[in-house]
Amino acid sequence: MSEGTMQRRAQRVERDQRAKRLGRVLVCAAAVPVMLVAAGCSSDSGSGDSTDKAAKAAASASASPSPTVQAAAYDKLPEPCKALSKKTLKDLVPKSKSGKEGKSDDISTRASCSWNSLDNNGVKGSQFRWLNVSMLRFESDVTRGPADKLAQEYFEKQVQEAQAAEGAKGVKTEPVTGTGDQATAVHYDLKKKEGTFKQQTIVARVENVVVTLDYNGAGLAGDKTPDGGDLLKDAKKAVKEAVESVSEANGKGGGKAGGASSEPSKPSSKPSSKSPSESASKEASDEPSKDASASPSKKPVAKS
Repeated sequence: MSEGTMQRRAQRVERDQRAKRLGRVLVCAAAVPVMLVAAGCSSDSGSGDSTDKAAKAAASASASPSPTVQAAAYDKLPEPCKALSKKTLKDLVPKSKSGKEGKSDDISTRASCSWNSLDNNGVKGSQFRWLNVSMLRFESDVTRGPADKLAQEYFEKQVQEAQAAEGAKGVKTEPVTGTGDQATAVHYDLKKKEGTFKQQTIVARVENVVVTLDYNGAGLAGDKTPDGGDLLKDAKKAVKEAVESVSEANGKGGGKAGGASSEPSKPSSKPSSKSPSESASKEASDEPSKDASASPSKKPVAKS
């Protein structure tokens, strides 16, 4: 083979090798944009999914209704010292000239009034009577529940507290019909150095308001002890009147109070194992101060 032929062959081999190397470079160069495009599409897809999920979550949150609770039926209380008629006051506390209104931070939520009566018969002794009406109104709350449910819970606590009064003898509990949505009477004897006091406590609920009426009497300085049955009858009449005044103050005309369910309300089945001060609710605060001889025990009143 001549030198020229060998040179031409070498040149062809070199051209073929350059062509192969160029082909490989072009293939790699073409692959890079494809990879970038694929990567870019993948990135866009992920971002779009995240955005869609966030948008759906926001829409779901805005579409969810806000927590609601049934509004309270009653939004005010009557003037406590006018909750009972003059005739009723004359029957229960005949020697009382006026009632003493209790202190309250908000009279539309909590109010009370008390009356003292001392019928002095000289050497024959005296007849003492003490009457107190307290009213507590509850507001509906999204975290605690509807107002009437809160009032019912407080009603039950008040009954248990009355049953567990310190020094009470012969405690009896009975339902009171025809008064509000539910009512319970607790009565007992309380012996003191001045004499034997006949205590009547009636707790009633109408819608979101709880009315607690305390009425007691005693024969002092040798006078005879009043009949507990008569005192209880008077107390029932008075608490019904107080409940009706709550309805009337809210424009209900007393219809709810006077036309209560014919089913008797259920009294609490057993007394609280705690003393009144221990069984009071967290919102409790003391009622207005009472005459030591008039009140058998001091009872806390819960706030709404």
